[in-house]
Amino acid sequence: MLKTPEEFVESLRELNPTVYIRGNKVESIADEPLLEPGINAISLTYEYALLPEHKETMTATSHITGKTVNRLLHINTSQDDLLKKLEMVRLLCRETGCAQRYLCHDALNALYECTHNIDLEFGTDYHIKFLNYLESVQEKDLTTCVAMTDAKGDRTKRPHEQHDPDLYLRIVDRNAQGIVVRGIKAIVTGAPYTHEIIVLPTRNMTQEDRDYAVSFAIPIDTPGVELVSREAGRPGQSGAPLSSRYGQATAQILFDDVLVPWDRVFLAGEWQLAGSLTESFATHHRLSCIGARAGLGDMLIGATCSLAEANGLDTQKTGHVRDKIADLIKYVESFYACGVTSSVFGSETRAGNFLPDPIYSNIGKLMQGTHIYDMYRIAQDTSGGILVASPYPEDMESPDIGERLNRYLQGREDIPADYRISIARLLEDIVASYQGGWYSVISISGGGSPEATRLEIMRKYDIDERKSLVEKITGV
Repeated sequence: MLKTPEEFVESLRELNPTVYIRGNKVESIADEPLLEPGINAISLTYEYALLPEHKETMTATSHITGKTVNRLLHINTSQDDLLKKLEMVRLLCRETGCAQRYLCHDALNALYECTHNIDLEFGTDYHIKFLNYLESVQEKDLTTCVAMTDAKGDRTKRPHEQHDPDLYLRIVDRNAQGIVVRGIKAIVTGAPYTHEIIVLPTRNMTQEDRDYAVSFAIPIDTPGVELVSREAGRPGQSGAPLSSRYGQATAQILFDDVLVPWDRVFLAGEWQLAGSLTESFATHHRLSCIGARAGLGDMLIGATCSLAEANGLDTQKTGHVRDKIADLIKYVESFYACGVTSSVFGSETRAGNFLPDPIYSNIGKLMQGTHIYDMYRIAQDTSGGILVASPYPEDMESPDIGERLNRYLQGREDIPADYRISIARLLEDIVASYQGGWYSVISISGGGSPEATRLEIMRKYDIDERKSLVEKITGV
């Protein structure tokens, strides 16, 4: 069943998670102004799935049930599915900046593959449990957050070596009902306004780390779970045309001896495969990151061109502006091209779903993470100081000063000042505000740091084959 945006919001009212923002407990997630931009962003994923013009991109036929489901809950069964997922994320993020829900898609696909592999190696029954969970999530059209990153403590030490054993989430007990977990998951995207938490391990483990090799799914309001969240975007700020409407909250999730029933446990001590689950999720998610930043790039290209033209500069004829815009397009479409290639070269796993090509997904993620500041520099350089000096909407509409501001702040004669200033405020929101700083950090760190992607590229790339080519040519 495909939910409407209104049904999604109403479903949040049926939950009662423990959420704190700025030290205050949130009474109703669905009605909290500080979370409204995040709820709006998730709502768009429900709205677009119901629009005929986006049906092919936003929905798919579940190979589990044969029913139509939101593609964000779909298991990729072909390269075409990977391509459509990439297109879907770009479509959503070119309006929201960050649609967030694609994390759910990435986790479901990673678990589909890895529970199958764990069962093959250890004779467990995780995969059938996961399939039952997947069918429920698809049927109810749920949104999940993904709790992967741990607090980590001292980065030079493994989980079991930390001075505090709860700096990584761990299993502290096993009983007939399930497992009991304690600790923290950090930097959890969109957590407050989701239905469920999917927990994944954050790294490879050793035998000594086996209690930290854990994966499961629980409702957001499970007893013992507490969330400490930031607000989503820049709610209530009139000078923030994007992030006052759409934004993303990130949260720390505290687990205080939380009981997880066995039918919702997908990994519980099989440390040998914790790393492969982490790697699978990262590969899927880095493809999503490519689509997300391409969507933001669409917004950035359009706004930069519009403001340049409002300033009187022809983006086709003014040489230095044309060159900068061409470079901006080059950055966005180059890393998106890596996403397309990763999808086309995607391969079938032993479980039967399709995994993006890890080399190209990592190259694309590395490019978008390292070039985000080049993209920002171009937007700032092309637009000028009006980016951070534009009056607020209330000033432009003031009966005392509005008329003069509209007169003096006009650029090109045929483009009204309020249009020029509106575009400037949008660009400030994206590249020169708290939200802009957030986008730059999340572009680098979200889905894995540049160092993590470089390591994965070097691990996966066939350097020996290239060396053999040289030997063939030189005859030595």
